[in-house]
Amino acid sequence: MNQDQAKGKWDQVKGRAKKAWGELTDDDFLKAEGSMDKLYGIIHEKFGDTKEAAKAKLDKLHL
Repeated sequence: MNQDQAKGKWDQVKGRAKKAWGELTDDDFLKAEGSMDKLYGIIHEKFGDTKEAAKAKLDKLHL
């Protein structure tokens, strides 16, 4: 496992934790943020893109 994959896994764990905390506190914004963090982690793990690069690519898809 290289550094990008490890960082991606860590971002996924943080996203899942944030989403779970949002569900416990009934905070919809935190749940959504956790889901996005998890997605960024998956992209980082698979492709090595940073969170900013992944966000830019996803923003282009929503045109």
